[in-house]
Amino acid sequence: MGYIRRKYATAKPVLEKIPKVIFWSTVAFFVSTSLTVLIYRWMPIYATPLVMIRTIEYALDGKWVSIHKDWTSIEDISPHLQRAVIASEDPKFLSHNGFDFEAIARALDANKRRKIKMGASTITQQTAKNVFLYPSRTYLRKGLEAYFTVLIETFWDKRRILEVYLNVIELGPGVYGAEAAANYYWKKPAQQLSQGEAQLFAAILPNPRRWNPKKPTNFVLRRRNFIRRNLALLGHSYFRPLTDS
Repeated sequence: MGYIRRKYATAKPVLEKIPKVIFWSTVAFFVSTSLTVLIYRWMPIYATPLVMIRTIEYALDGKWVSIHKDWTSIEDISPHLQRAVIASEDPKFLSHNGFDFEAIARALDANKRRKIKMGASTITQQTAKNVFLYPSRTYLRKGLEAYFTVLIETFWDKRRILEVYLNVIELGPGVYGAEAAANYYWKKPAQQLSQGEAQLFAAILPNPRRWNPKKPTNFVLRRRNFIRRNLALLGHSYFRPLTDS
């Protein structure tokens, strides 16, 4: 009995520290992530987990894929591309607070009947995933994505969110961001992308490692036509907040 009492007496202080460790670890997580998101409101983002993960994946497959990645301000990215990606990925981007609950409900309903699951991530959610997290469909990753989405919508304006998104999105094997993609495919800066080129870029976003904007498949062309219809429905005035910022 004496041995048991001594063991319990030794373990008790350790057990009493666990709630404090959990509390301060949680505080440290919230403070560090909030500060990082706040700093990224102004600082260019050159390295992301997505780039590192893709590089490792290519290496494990025995492939050498060079990285093409440049940062440029939103003023130097064609307005055609800005509008096309919104029409393609998130038509309610300028009016929601990070989550499109109607799109989520539609996706949940459709996925009950589909083998290939339909996504409903907004541009803000995709930015959160690409900048801070990793490609995965786990509940933990989705929970963290929602958390970072709230932080991004709190600290950044829509113009900054779109700027970061257009600088970190994957647009081909080893190709990240609008500037690098425009130079890689069209041999021109992102500012000079035509309406047609911009719409083809937006059309390949669901699977940029498989599709090529210079060699569009019939499916990519159908997506381009879908984007054109969305642009017509949204109207030019919808995008005015981006130019007025």
